[in-house]
Amino acid sequence: MHIEDKYLRECVDKLSLMFHEMGSVGVAFSGGVDSTLLLKLAHNVLGEKAVAITVTSNLFPKREYEETIEFCRREGITQIICELDMLTHKEFACNPGNRCYICKKQMFSKITEVALQKGLSHVIEGSNADDVSDYRPGMAAIKELSIESPLLLAGLTKEDIRALSKLYGLETWDKPAYACLATRIPYGDHITEEKLSLVERGENLLISMGFKQTRVRLYGKMARIEILPKQFGEIMQEHVRDKVVKEFKDYGCDFVSLDLRGYRQGSMNVGINN
Repeated sequence: MHIEDKYLRECVDKLSLMFHEMGSVGVAFSGGVDSTLLLKLAHNVLGEKAVAITVTSNLFPKREYEETIEFCRREGITQIICELDMLTHKEFACNPGNRCYICKKQMFSKITEVALQKGLSHVIEGSNADDVSDYRPGMAAIKELSIESPLLLAGLTKEDIRALSKLYGLETWDKPAYACLATRIPYGDHITEEKLSLVERGENLLISMGFKQTRVRLYGKMARIEILPKQFGEIMQEHVRDKVVKEFKDYGCDFVSLDLRGYRQGSMNVGINN
């Protein structure tokens, strides 16, 4: 494929060289924008020596898991699926400020174990150049386990990754940013299966109603909904508002609120990274 943009073309060349030097890779594949492009490019270079390793967990919606299976089937990529129940780890379930570190350490330890069993020489993941600017304790776990981040090393930003994804015809090029369901629960508030399920059901409802970029933050029995400000008018229509309130009450919420600042990444990190 010919890429007109010189910078993007050079980045892809850097990535191709990295993959050639690695020889074989296990790609931590979640189905998000970053890991999808990473897997696509690695597979283009290495073929069957690029294997997708997907961790299933109660921290991720079923729809995301199903999308990874469909992508690998369509692209002819070998996928290995392994299960991980983070709620059995008491330190994680207590939801401390380094929750992401604990989770990433467990998840990538599992992925590394699988990669070694399959004889893959490297494990790679999809962090990008923008990820270094947010509060991401999980990056420490990635470094400790010697997991490599080719997109970051190549200097690609989220915008670059979306542009390349579009050029390669990937449906994820405009996929909304996503993070695990535990990020919807305030630090210090115990994480339970019931809370994760409530958040997943709430977000699935909003997505089905056309609010593609959304978060449901959970504070006890109150849900705080984040959507794009340009869609405030839609959710405030009486029939839409009534449906959202009714459904959320059925899920177990006594109160449902709309965050007037709108959707934003890392809104639960206020006070943590400042």
